[in-house]
Amino acid sequence: MARQHHYQRHKQQPFELDMTTFLNLMVVLVPFLLITAVFSRITIVELQLPSATGGQPPGDPGFQVEVIVRHEGLEITNGNQVIASIPNVDDEYDLPTLSEYLISLKRDYPDQDHASVLLEPDIPYDYLIQVMDIVRSAELPGETAEEPVRVALFTAISVGEAP
Repeated sequence: MARQHHYQRHKQQPFELDMTTFLNLMVVLVPFLLITAVFSRITIVELQLPSATGGQPPGDPGFQVEVIVRHEGLEITNGNQVIASIPNVDDEYDLPTLSEYLISLKRDYPDQDHASVLLEPDIPYDYLIQVMDIVRSAELPGETAEEPVRVALFTAISVGEAP
C-alpha cells in the first residue's frame, strides 16, 4: 500500500497571492503623494542671440535700446550713441534709475519691443538677470497704494557682449 501512495500524486491547487493588503496600501499612498507633491512652475525666458551679420531686429530701424553693463556703471544707447550713463552708487548698479529711464523710453517709443543687454567680460551672471528683469517690465503705482501694476517694457531681449 505504501507503494500505491507513493505513485499517487496529489493535485495541488495553484498558489494565489493575496494582493489585498498591497492594494490597500496603494489606495492610501497614491493620494497622499499627490496631495503632498509640490508642483513647481518653470519659467522660460526666450532670448534672441545676436546674429553673425549683426542685423537689426524688426521695429523702428532708427532706434534700438541697448543697455550696456560695464564695471563702472550702466550705459543706455540707441544703437549708435550713448544717450544716458548711470554711474554706480556705493559700488552697486543704480537699477531704480535704470528702471525710471527705461519707462520714459517706452513712453517715447511705445511700439518698440526689442532691446539688447550687453555685458563686459567678468560681470556676474546675477547682474545680467537683474538688468533683464528691469528691461522686460516695471512696477508702476496702481490705483491703490497696496497694489502696484506690472507693465511690460521691452519684452524681446537680445543678449551679447559689450563693445
